[in-house]
Amino acid sequence: MKINQLTTLFKYFKFLHANHHHFTQEFVMSEEFKSLIHKHKITTVFQPIVSLTENDTLGFEILNRPEPTLCFPTTDKFYDYVGQSETVFMVEAFLRDLSLERYSEQVIHTQKHKNQLVFLNIQPQVLTDSAYRSGKTLELLSKYNLSPSQIVLELTEKEAVIDYSRFEKIIDNYRQQGFRIAVDDAGTGYNSLKTLVYLKPEFIKIDKSLIRNIHNNPAQQHLVELLLEFAAQSNTNVIAEGIETLSELRFLQRLGVSYGQGYALGKPNSLLCNGQLPASSIINASPLAQAIL
Repeated sequence: MKINQLTTLFKYFKFLHANHHHFTQEFVMSEEFKSLIHKHKITTVFQPIVSLTENDTLGFEILNRPEPTLCFPTTDKFYDYVGQSETVFMVEAFLRDLSLERYSEQVIHTQKHKNQLVFLNIQPQVLTDSAYRSGKTLELLSKYNLSPSQIVLELTEKEAVIDYSRFEKIIDNYRQQGFRIAVDDAGTGYNSLKTLVYLKPEFIKIDKSLIRNIHNNPAQQHLVELLLEFAAQSNTNVIAEGIETLSELRFLQRLGVSYGQGYALGKPNSLLCNGQLPASSIINASPLAQAIL
């Protein structure tokens, strides 16, 4: 073997040794991830989205949670990995199918909630996949007796949109089929705000970081007011996420936020259960309630 070949081989083994931990970690993560992508290892829950004025349930966000593992101790860790992997399209299709199947099972079981909206979390790049645009999603909806007009595609900001002009055309294609669009985590970054401007979604979901203790934080109040002003000008509905306290809820009602989601209104549940405003927050409940508000 020549000297230069030996040198190359030595450098290669040195590289493997230096990156041994990284490669081992990647392998372990990959194996854990593969084991999680099975129906019985994913828990599906439904969280209600409630009108803050009418006290009725607009619809449900469907959340799929994998079993915690060493590499993926939280759901966020799992979805961060999905967003950066080459299997994002396959995983999203699997979760979409699972979401609609389990939602349909609940509707059949309860004989309720047939006409409420279904919010499906979708990473933006997935909508460019031909499997979503070729009619397979419509076939799936037909299988479960659901209409595209019931489906709200909730765009998460795990991966930023790069080509907005192209993406806008793709979104228009979905709208022509009857789907509606929601932008998740609004107010948390440049990308979500830019997405609002380009896509003009039917729903804006204000991130829970802006809702937490909003009644005590003027900066958060100002940002939410700006989002409400934009929504009013673009004929968009606003949903406040992560409402946990009565004080937060009352303040959002004063601001004129239409819809809310959070533990104060209804926790994620494996069963379809309508949300409910706390009695003391119902605007028309009594003169006393109105005085409090």
